[in-house]
Amino acid sequence: MTASSYRRIAVLDIGKTNAKVVVLDSETGAEIAVLKRPNVAIKTGPYPHYDTEALWSFALGALKSLAREPGFDAISITTHGAAAALLDRDGALAMPVIDYEHEYPQAIRDAYTALRPAFDETFSPRLAMGLNVGAQLHYQKTAFPEEFAGVATILTYAQYWTARLTGVAANELTSLGCHTDLWNPKTSRYSSLVDRLGIGDLMAPTRSAFDALGPVLPEIAAGLGLVAPVPVYCGIHDSNASLLPHLVNRAAPFAVVSTGTWVINFGVGADLDHLDPNRDALANVDAYGRAVPSSRFMGGREFEILSAEIGQVDEKAAQAAIGPVIDKGMMLLPNIAPGSGPFPGKASHWIGAEEASREERYAAACLYLALMTDACLGLIGAKGPVIVEGPFALNGTYLKLLAALVGREVMAVPGSTGTSQGAALLTGIRPVSGTETHIPPTDIPGLAAYRARWYAAME
Repeated sequence: MTASSYRRIAVLDIGKTNAKVVVLDSETGAEIAVLKRPNVAIKTGPYPHYDTEALWSFALGALKSLAREPGFDAISITTHGAAAALLDRDGALAMPVIDYEHEYPQAIRDAYTALRPAFDETFSPRLAMGLNVGAQLHYQKTAFPEEFAGVATILTYAQYWTARLTGVAANELTSLGCHTDLWNPKTSRYSSLVDRLGIGDLMAPTRSAFDALGPVLPEIAAGLGLVAPVPVYCGIHDSNASLLPHLVNRAAPFAVVSTGTWVINFGVGADLDHLDPNRDALANVDAYGRAVPSSRFMGGREFEILSAEIGQVDEKAAQAAIGPVIDKGMMLLPNIAPGSGPFPGKASHWIGAEEASREERYAAACLYLALMTDACLGLIGAKGPVIVEGPFALNGTYLKLLAALVGREVMAVPGSTGTSQGAALLTGIRPVSGTETHIPPTDIPGLAAYRARWYAAME
C-alpha cells in the first residue's frame, strides 16, 4: 500500500503525563478513536524510571482493539523528549528508561557541567534534572558502570517504541535536537559530547522521521490480529509533531505554542543569534533537520497544580474577572514548577490574593500563563500570528489575554493535542486544514501597566 492510499493512521502518542493510541482519518484529519492511560513513573529501582512494560502492554492492547474497529493501515509514533533507551545485545533494555525529573548527586552534576559542550555548539542550555539527555547518559555511565557496560545500542525515546514494533533500531533528528547536548544543529552531526562520553559506537543509525522502518514484526502482528503488513514510521519528538503541520501549510514568520505538560514555543522564521541559554531559550530541530529558535516553561504542569487548588470555574465568569484582577493588582509570580522557564531561580507566590474569589484566582492564573508565554515568545524573537496547540487552545481566558499581550492574532487549534495529527503526517498523507478559532488582539484596560508591575515585582 502506498502512503497516499492510507485511509487511517494509528498514532502511539506517549506524553509525560498521559499515553494514548489515536486513530486518525487521513481525509479529514479527525481523531476517530482514542484510548489513553496515565503515564506514571516507577519510583523504586536504581532510579525513578518509566514503566515501559505497562506502556507496552497498553499500546498492544489498544492497537489490538483499534485494529478490529475502526482499523488502521499504518502506525506512527510520537513521544516526549528528554529520554533515551539503552538496549543490550539482545535488544532488551540494559537499564530502565530514566525519568527526566530525577535529580542527580551534586558531584555528578558538576562533572557533567564541566564536560558538556558550549551553547554555541549545541544551542542546548544546561537544564535541571535530566532534561539534557547527555546528562542522563553521563549519570547512568558514572553511577552504574557495570550495567552501562552491557549497553549495546542507544536510542531516542520515540524510536525505542518503533524498534519494539519493528525490530529496527534508529535515532531521529527532532529527538536528538531537543536540548540533548548530543547534537550540533549547524552541522547536522553529533556534538563533541558523544566522543567525550565514548558512546559514538553505541548510537543507533540516524533515520528521517518520515522513513518507514519496517512492518510490524510477524509475531506482534499475529497477536494484534493484523491481516496485512502494517508499516511503522520512524517517529518524532512530540512538540515537533505539533509544529510539522504548520511548516507544511504556512509561510514564515509565525509562532507555534505547543501545550501539554510543557509549553514549548517555536519562532519559525526567527534566527539563533540572540538566544539566552540562562532563560531556557534554545534551538530545536524540526522534522526536516532545520534549527528553530524555541523557548519553554512547564506551563501545563503548573496549570494542573493551580486548577487543583482553585477548582472548577465558569469560563464567562473568569473572563469577567480579568478587569477586577488587573484593577486590584492581584498577581501570581513565577515559578510554580522550578528548574526551567524564562525566569530561573524565582520562587512563586501570590500578591493581593487574600480575599480573592475562585474566578479571580483563575483569571490571575491565566494571566500568569499568558505573561509567561509572552515572555517566552519575546526571547526567541517570534513574529507573525501565534498558533496555540493542545489543551491551552481550549482556554478562552488565556487566549484572550495572550492575544492582548502579544498584540497579534492568536489562532487556537482544536483537538486534544496537535501531536497526533503531526505524527500522522510522517506517513506521507497530506495535511488537512482544520477549524481554527481566531482571536484578534483587543485592548484590555490596564494590562500594559499590569505587565510592568508583574516584572517589577520579580526584582
